Amino acid sequence: MPVKASNGNGNSKSCAFRHAFFCGDFAGKIFATLVAIMVVYVIVWVGTMIRNNLQRYDYIGQADRQERTISIQAEGKVTAKPDIAMTTMGMLSSGKTVAEAQEANTKVMNTLITRLKALGIGEDDIQTANYNIGPQYNWTEKGGRELLGYEVSQSVAVKIRDLTKANAVLALAGEVGANSVGGLQFTIDDRDVYKEQARDKALEKVAAKASALGQSLGVRFVNVISYDEFDGGAGGPVPYAAKALDSVSGPTPPTVEAGSLDVVMNVAVTFEIR
Repeated sequence: MPVKASNGNGNSKSCAFRHAFFCGDFAGKIFATLVAIMVVYVIVWVGTMIRNNLQRYDYIGQADRQERTISIQAEGKVTAKPDIAMTTMGMLSSGKTVAEAQEANTKVMNTLITRLKALGIGEDDIQTANYNIGPQYNWTEKGGRELLGYEVSQSVAVKIRDLTKANAVLALAGEVGANSVGGLQFTIDDRDVYKEQARDKALEKVAAKASALGQSLGVRFVNVISYDEFDGGAGGPVPYAAKALDSVSGPTPPTVEAGSLDVVMNVAVTFEIR
């Protein structure tokens, strides 16, 4: 019996402790702490929303801030000697039949190509530019349109890498009987080296202009916003008209001067200023 009474008192004390733990001051403190945390969170969230709305309201009707910029353009030029000549040589022949016109044309053109190779012009530097066959007509009031025969035209594009042979190449037209020479043009085989030099000169001018403008306007160049460049070319073709064939047909080769070419690069740089 004393044992049972002792056990009953222990259970009563344990229940009373649990009641005080969960329902007493300690439980109230935990609940109050959780409520305080939630209140702080709600206050921070509401404050953030109000601040964001106020910031958006400040920018309503206002354009985005434009960057302060200055654009500077410059040209760089390098003068170089051409190292390649390009020309077109050909033959225009006529005959009563296509075969007759072709035979006359082929004889001259084959001889021309053979002579070009003998001068040291490589096969890769001789390319057929065109080959055309067409009828020839004559118009009379009595007979109307009458077929006279056929016309064959053929030409080859020739690249002359040794400019000392340019005169001799042109002289071949008269020697073999070719009656068409044109499009003589001097150019530079590898222009990238000269383009780089021209670009450097253009950028040097841009830097000088930026320095001068910075001092004059009282601004500081802080960043490159954009850059653009375009090739200004390297001279145009030197025309070699058909009327020059009279001098080609003589025993003395025509004198051709390569001269010089300007390799030009244009640059445009946009800077941010402060």
